[in-house]
Amino acid sequence: MTGPSGVGIGWRPEIAGFVAGLPGLRFVEVVAEAVAPARPLPDGLTELRGRGVDVVPHGVRLSLGGAEPVDPARVAHLAGVAAALDAPLVSEHIAFVRAGGLEAGHLLPLPRSREAVAAVVANVRRTQAELPVPLALEPIAALFDWPDDELDEADFLTEILDATGALLLLDVANVHANARNRGGDPAALLDRLPLERVAYVHVAGGAEHGGFYHDTHTDPVPAAVLDLVRELCAGRRPPALLLERDGHYPPAAELRGELDALAAASGHPVVT
Repeated sequence: MTGPSGVGIGWRPEIAGFVAGLPGLRFVEVVAEAVAPARPLPDGLTELRGRGVDVVPHGVRLSLGGAEPVDPARVAHLAGVAAALDAPLVSEHIAFVRAGGLEAGHLLPLPRSREAVAAVVANVRRTQAELPVPLALEPIAALFDWPDDELDEADFLTEILDATGALLLLDVANVHANARNRGGDPAALLDRLPLERVAYVHVAGGAEHGGFYHDTHTDPVPAAVLDLVRELCAGRRPPALLLERDGHYPPAAELRGELDALAAASGHPVVT
């Protein structure tokens, strides 16, 4: 089974009609926890599957970076969603969302330590053992570094990917956000990542608030993020890029413009 290709968009019920009207669309992403494998799929996803559009489940609740083992029921749900959608792969975050039975309600960053690498690797392997398809891992945006970091971002990610054989879901907007908030050269980080492992790329908008850049998914994609996309694709173009939009949906013409800009920056065909 091949993975996603071309320019895609995150499927949300609020923009299902818009997404259905994109003639060149090859893939979408759906929040895995929003799909119930034992129930009929939302009509919009069923119609897309009927057109041959790949649907990639994107998990947000596994807590792969937690010190505790992943919840088998959550892993089983992700596997069931992948099967129900006949997905080419699934994706999740390198983050933790719960500890000691308490739910954070957010994706929280890990210290880049050997201990954290071991915890992520163990949970990724537990997850992979139950999944019917490959798993891609997404590093998150964070506003701070932990004081006990032992590795930089590139080494941290590479060790996890090498130990698990997982694919990389590279979020270029997160790379931009982390460089703005934590320092560093985003292009230099891209140069050190194992780009041959990229399954697909996330691209999203953000905004400045209180002296920090926030990866909001509710604002237009800034020029600096598109510049990173161009730089990435000029060196090793990933097979697929996806526009993330999770609220404050603009008029259809603006969404089409963002998709066209992403196609132009990446060199992939337009989907509008």
